[in-house]
Amino acid sequence: MLLSRLGLNERQLKAVKYVKEKGKITNLEYQKLTGVSKPTSTRDLLELVKKSVFKKFGKTGKGTLYKLKGS
Repeated sequence: MLLSRLGLNERQLKAVKYVKEKGKITNLEYQKLTGVSKPTSTRDLLELVKKSVFKKFGKTGKGTLYKLKGS
């Protein structure tokens, strides 16, 4: 899958790189990594799930993890 074709923003690309290195990301880690608010973080992460880049694990809220789809 070519990420450039999905129209991801710079923050989302940074998150994909982070997950490739660390194996997962949480909403809080995304906020710290990108310097955005919680609502923006949630929106960005859900867009990555919608575009089939990430898979969401756990219920929405604390304890939710995002991993690369297919890993």
